[in-house]
Order: sequence, then C-alpha cells, then structure tokens
Amino acid sequence: MSTFDKREVAFENRFAHDEEILFKALARAKYMLGIWAAEQLHKSVEAAANYAQALVANDIASPAANCALAEIHKDFMAAGVAQSEHQIARHYEEFRVLALQQLTRA
Repeated sequence: MSTFDKREVAFENRFAHDEEILFKALARAKYMLGIWAAEQLHKSVEAAANYAQALVANDIASPAANCALAEIHKDFMAAGVAQSEHQIARHYEEFRVLALQQLTRA
C-alpha cells in the first residue's frame, strides 16, 4: 500500500469516526431535550425517560429535519406550556453543545 493509499484510508477512517460521534451527540442532545421537555410537562421520572427515548427513536426514523423539536412544541401547545419554537431550539442547541463536549472528552 502506497503512502497515498494509507493517507486516504486514514482520512476515510477519521471521517467515519467524526460522523459516528456527531450521530451520537445529536441523539444524546435530543434525549436531554426530551428529559427537559418532560420536566416542563410534569411527567414522572419513568414517563420522562420513555418520552425522551421515543423522541430520539422517532427523530432517527423520520427523515424530516428537527422532527423532535416540532413534536415537543406540539406537546407543549397541547399542555399549555408557554415555550416558543425558538426557545425550544435554543435549549436544543445548548444540549447539543453539551453532548459534543461530553463525547469528545470521553
């Protein structure tokens, strides 16, 4: 294997690793957002975990962007929780940064 081939393989491996970390970070951020949203909806601890897991699973299964955020907003509107889409997105961004920090330190 030539030096160029080794370098190409190294870049491909790095890209795959970075994409895996990003996927895990986004899933973790959506889970944290789900827990936060469940607290706003006054769900029990077990119901909060189930709610967050369902959000992550639905978001992975759905090709639409920000499916979880729209679902949370819909649930907030139904429950009378005063949070705008922008506020929910801001919380998601905070959780996304935190999740990336957690995964890159590990």
